[in-house]
Amino acid sequence: MTRPSLSDLTAFMAVATHRSFRRAADELGAAPSTLSHAIRALEDRMGVRLLNRTTRSVSPTAAGLQLLDRLQPALGLLDEALESVAAFRGRVAGAVRINAPRLGAGIIVRDVLPLMSERFPEVTVDIVAEGELVDIVSGGFDAGVRLVGMIPRDMIAAPLSGALRFMCVASPAYLDRAGVPTAPDDLKRHRCIGHRLPSGKLYRWEFERAGQALTVDAAGSVVLDDEDLMVDAAVRGLGVAYIAGPAAAAALATGQVREVLSPWTQAAEGLAVYYPGHRAVPPPLRAFLDVVRETSKG
Repeated sequence: MTRPSLSDLTAFMAVATHRSFRRAADELGAAPSTLSHAIRALEDRMGVRLLNRTTRSVSPTAAGLQLLDRLQPALGLLDEALESVAAFRGRVAGAVRINAPRLGAGIIVRDVLPLMSERFPEVTVDIVAEGELVDIVSGGFDAGVRLVGMIPRDMIAAPLSGALRFMCVASPAYLDRAGVPTAPDDLKRHRCIGHRLPSGKLYRWEFERAGQALTVDAAGSVVLDDEDLMVDAAVRGLGVAYIAGPAAAAALATGQVREVLSPWTQAAEGLAVYYPGHRAVPPPLRAFLDVVRETSKG
């Protein structure tokens, strides 16, 4: 069998990942008909059908899924090998566009950008901070930031933070007035600062202790969709807020809020930067990922 070309394999990965010739063509900058011809030539060369096609959908066959699983790490390593010589081409310059929730954007600004500006002053990091899940490829982003468990399987991830612990906080004045909750059920008698998700639904507060898991529908007179505002509301005595530890760190350090129900809150998964594994990693993104990996170890 003649070895397939790298361009044909890249075309297959893009179509199989997006399950769409049109979206794959948008990413690769090629016509859908060109990708269709490339996939048919690849299938003929390999002697096996890789994609199931109908007028409305595209999906990998069993053989296609196996090839996709093997190709993703292999081509990822190839991209890394090619980009490892970037330093020999001169200074890295350009832009890297990141989609991140506000918490992740804050970690990048605090921990990553100072080192980026020092080492790669000609790289512009463009961050769009939003909580809604988006398709980073169709949205024109180089990479995204999400909790590890929310990252699509076809993406490559680089840890950005350690395990995050979500916690309940309230101001000392509020706790003196309303009492200190000692179990999640006590929150039914408290004002809770609600957290509205990008979908429009209210987030259900999650607790766990000794294998016992509970969820609480937080009720109160304030509902917000921004963790910084939630902390501010807690500082001002408007109730109990349920937020990620890093968002409350400054207010906790100054005593503006106190943590409650700590035995019921456990460390969860961390945040990671993720990016497509089936296309070349441009030098600005590679530089950004190198700094992310270095700062996350510290």
